[in-house]
Amino acid sequence: MKTIGLIGGMSWESTAHYYRVLNQETAARLGGLHSAPLLIHSVDFAPIAAMQSAGDWDGAGAILAQSAKTLVAAGAEIIGLATNTMHIVADTITAGLDAPFVHIADPTSDALLADGFETVGLLGTRFTMEMGFYRERLEARGLKVLIPEVGRTNLNGIIYEELCLGIIREQSRKIYVDAIAQLAARGAQAVILGCTEIGMLIDDSTSPLPVYDTTDLHAKALITAALA
Repeated sequence: MKTIGLIGGMSWESTAHYYRVLNQETAARLGGLHSAPLLIHSVDFAPIAAMQSAGDWDGAGAILAQSAKTLVAAGAEIIGLATNTMHIVADTITAGLDAPFVHIADPTSDALLADGFETVGLLGTRFTMEMGFYRERLEARGLKVLIPEVGRTNLNGIIYEELCLGIIREQSRKIYVDAIAQLAARGAQAVILGCTEIGMLIDDSTSPLPVYDTTDLHAKALITAALA
């Protein structure tokens, strides 16, 4: 099994979930006491979040590209970026990278298409919902992608001000459930939890639509790549 390098810390809450899923999936596939050979470079999220707000994607991309190179130098053979939003700089990270990079949107597309869905809702940070980098990758696979028409600032605030800090509020869960219901009314057949923290708040038991948790799907795809 190849060694996985994970760029994490954005936020550490979701990176902890990645660690759990990566090891659970390895054990499920290999059995016994097997766990994932894994290197994690966990960045300080505060400067990255400040760069997001300032639109300094070049600066953030440079930090994450160096993180990926550090992981490869330490022995990582496959690279994963444990955040949806920062895939906006995926091309910067992969430029000159001497290891395969597993893009978080690809296993999500695979799962939705395999289940026969065509029109999907996308929830995430306002960057993920409003900027084209994520939607366009999904649409290139033939999916029709809907984002909330209203309340995007509120949804974004819940991620940064609550979930990234490990805060779970029932009122915030209701806001997300309402947003999903509105997407369903516009024709969404399923919803992508396109931020690695949203799975802390929403799952199939609470959502009006089937949910596709990008954290779980990405982690499992990394294991598949490591075992190939």
